[in-house]
Amino acid sequence: MSEVVIDPQAQQATQQQLQMKPQAVTAVLTMLAEGNTVPFIARYRKERTGSLDEVQIRAIESEYQRVLTLNKRKADVTQTIDEQGKLTPALAAAIADADKIQQVEDLYLPYKQKRKSKATIARAAGLAPLATAIKSQKSLSTAQWQHEAEQYLNAEQNLPTTEEVWQGVHEILADEIGDDANFREWTRRFIQQHGHLVSTLKNEEADVKSVYRDYYEFDEPLEKLVSHRVLAINRAEKEEVLRVNLQVDPEALLKRIDARVNHHRNPFAAEKVTAAVQDAYKRFIGPAIEREIRGNLKEQADAQAISVFGENLKHLLLQQPLKGKVVLGFDPAYRTGCKLAVVDGTGKFLDKLVIYPHKPAAQKLREQAMPTFLDFIEKYQVEMIAIGNGTASRESEQFVAAAIKQLSRPVYYVIVNEAGASVYSASDNARAEFPDLHVEERSAVSIARRLQDPLAELLKIDPQAVGVGQYQHDVSQKALTEQLDIVVEDVVNHVGVNLNTASVDLLQHISGLSTTISQNIVAYRNENGRFTKRAQLQKVPRLGPKTYQQAIGFLRIIDGDEPLDNTDIHPESYAVAKKILAQLNLKKTDLGTPELQTAVKQLSIESLAAEWQVGVATLTDIIDGICRPGRDLRDNVPAPLLRQDVLFIEDLKPEMILQGTVRNVVDFGAFVDIGVKHDGLVHISELADHFVRNASAEVAVGDIVKVRILSVDLQRERVQLSMRGVSDD
Repeated sequence: MSEVVIDPQAQQATQQQLQMKPQAVTAVLTMLAEGNTVPFIARYRKERTGSLDEVQIRAIESEYQRVLTLNKRKADVTQTIDEQGKLTPALAAAIADADKIQQVEDLYLPYKQKRKSKATIARAAGLAPLATAIKSQKSLSTAQWQHEAEQYLNAEQNLPTTEEVWQGVHEILADEIGDDANFREWTRRFIQQHGHLVSTLKNEEADVKSVYRDYYEFDEPLEKLVSHRVLAINRAEKEEVLRVNLQVDPEALLKRIDARVNHHRNPFAAEKVTAAVQDAYKRFIGPAIEREIRGNLKEQADAQAISVFGENLKHLLLQQPLKGKVVLGFDPAYRTGCKLAVVDGTGKFLDKLVIYPHKPAAQKLREQAMPTFLDFIEKYQVEMIAIGNGTASRESEQFVAAAIKQLSRPVYYVIVNEAGASVYSASDNARAEFPDLHVEERSAVSIARRLQDPLAELLKIDPQAVGVGQYQHDVSQKALTEQLDIVVEDVVNHVGVNLNTASVDLLQHISGLSTTISQNIVAYRNENGRFTKRAQLQKVPRLGPKTYQQAIGFLRIIDGDEPLDNTDIHPESYAVAKKILAQLNLKKTDLGTPELQTAVKQLSIESLAAEWQVGVATLTDIIDGICRPGRDLRDNVPAPLLRQDVLFIEDLKPEMILQGTVRNVVDFGAFVDIGVKHDGLVHISELADHFVRNASAEVAVGDIVKVRILSVDLQRERVQLSMRGVSDD
């Protein structure tokens, strides 16, 4: 392996920016450069990093790359200016000291190759010395200044009169002021501190549902703007509902800029400089800074929205699975009938059916739907019914609730968010798995599996299609995809996967595994039968030692030849695990037993770590692994809220207390499914009895919460909820 080279200056800058220990930053950067994945480093190299988690490791990686990019730009700009023969020690120092790309670009602006402009024409005509004299405000009378201007008269250069000369000087001054890095930075700070984002109505007809009514006359300081408002205003502007601009007191701003550039030592020159300042702001500085600030607002709002989406997706993927339950997936529809699909406790497809319980189906078909449905449930001893929340969901819920009341055993239903199910059902993967099923029938299977094992099923769907965020289609799609990939990677590796049942969709998110290697694993399993030992994975084509090292700790084998293979203990630590068992006079068959869990409490981890030359953090994880083999982090998450009866929006009254499931968390609150057609909103001010700054700190997707009805708007089908003063007892 070639030697790993870490840029020491970038490493130091990263460490200083993040306030982390130098050895931890160096260790992370070295291991990443060696091809180690973030999940592997976080889980199995804690001693080297000081137990940094995935978020901290990625922060180091991101900051290091930012510094490298910044340094590369600094070097390029310095070289370009030097080649022009204009690099001074002061300028070189200013570039070297810049800690943001924007500062470097501001410093480079005066030396950047420009297209032909009035200022470049004036310089070519030789007016630069006169502009410099005006800027220095030499002590001359008006007559003397006019005499100076007459020296530059030149008909061939389109300078037949002093009026054209002074106009040329004005263009040079305005260009220089517009390019001055100090003026730009000062203006940027001033507008950020004192500017307002203002929107006014442009075309009300374009806002059919009055979605943007709150922004028809909107004016808010930039410092107080929140991200969801920025995104809403940007979308309304794009749809031509609103006019949007930044506003700042121009008189105060221009007065301060003028004071910084204008010495006012000479009345004639001062007047020229003031005019140039005003023009430079109007044509160059103002528009550029407004575009930049609007861009920064969008970037910050994108980052917040993407963070919210990622957090929601994480909790959605971590929903508790209904293991071992026979589930019926119910894909509602009117005219084409409701598609049903039953899967067994492992997710295996058993059977399908189409019923027509709703109009406009013929009365005979509607009458047949109930007995047919009940027979289907009893035939496969269905325990749970997952109803998709799409078209006809409400009517289907009523039908299912009426049906299960006729059964002699308990059967429950859950309304499942089917967002993205249709996208997956029409995909190549779905066609390959169920070539004989129609799209809607595949969708019913997906809905059933989504209740049974949310993680395994949701990974088959583009994360952007699952509908648990805000303005996800308005943000940077590249940044959104990158963040969602990170969330999926973290969740899958935290949970771990069963090597003998995991699909390609699931395996390819495991540390170190590519799509091709994941396909090879499944192909090897299909050809040779189930894996009985983790070590067998090394026989899979194209799965080399490095990939094996990165992936194997996150892959489980249940009921295999080696009990440790059903833990998150890495094979490289099996020897230590066996030493622990020997120390306790126990066997590998005792993993997870109460005897083991009691016995390990007697161990002195620090002394054993020193004796066996293993890190305390690693030894602690090994002990945790042998105490809880086959653990699933999702078991600690609230189970889905099961229902047997229907609630109508007309049934809701203020002050009613209900139980619901959090479906989405956004900046301004949370949407809760309380069993009626539309989710109710708990505004951020109603999430808790104390002040809430961040909704995600109070609730998460999948949480089961108690809420109080505040108000019900039947016409708009909106329900306002509160969690304040509602006991969770």
